[in-house]
Amino acid sequence: MLICGVDDAGRGAVIGPMVIAGVLFKESTLPELVKLGVKDSKLLSPKRREHLAAEIHKLAEKYHVLKASPAEIDNVVETGKKLNRLNRLEARMMANVIRNLKPNIAYVDASDVLEERFKQHIAEEVPFKVEIISRHKADRLYPIVSAASIIAKVERDKEIARLRRKYGDLGSGYITDPKTLRFLEERIRTLGSYPRFVRKSWKPAKRLKEEADTAQKRLL
Repeated sequence: MLICGVDDAGRGAVIGPMVIAGVLFKESTLPELVKLGVKDSKLLSPKRREHLAAEIHKLAEKYHVLKASPAEIDNVVETGKKLNRLNRLEARMMANVIRNLKPNIAYVDASDVLEERFKQHIAEEVPFKVEIISRHKADRLYPIVSAASIIAKVERDKEIARLRRKYGDLGSGYITDPKTLRFLEERIRTLGSYPRFVRKSWKPAKRLKEEADTAQKRLL
């Protein structure tokens, strides 16, 4: 029996990609994840996540990672209701991961408020029979999803680190981070636009841009 877990990282960020990761394990190997001490990636330090990611790679039969760029996310959410469109994008990406891993059972962290609806959106995109377990906070309930959350978070952290090396300290990429907010404000103030790694459709980013445009008009 082959089991996979699928989770995301960076869904709510204003900077950087949304990362979807899946890991495939034999059912008999799953207890090893518990022995490793895997848990929701948000509860682990960066160093611990990196260590566990390396161990998960060794134990897994296979893993698969997909990334949605800020431009792709902007294109999706600008064409309809943000939350609904983002949920569908994530469901399609998770289905893509499941198609690649070909498990018998897939555990996924449900982004939709309705777990069953999220499951159906994924199932519509998978052309073979697979049992899909869709749950809120699955990364805390199931070690296999915790493992996927660790892989996703480590991959996203690498992307943010790459941007940081090139553009300076832009924080975690979440608008609640003062460093991220300062970075966005400075970019708008000095250049009048955002770089391609910013999700321009996010309300805080839009608000800063509108405020800067209004201030500029007053000067004219």
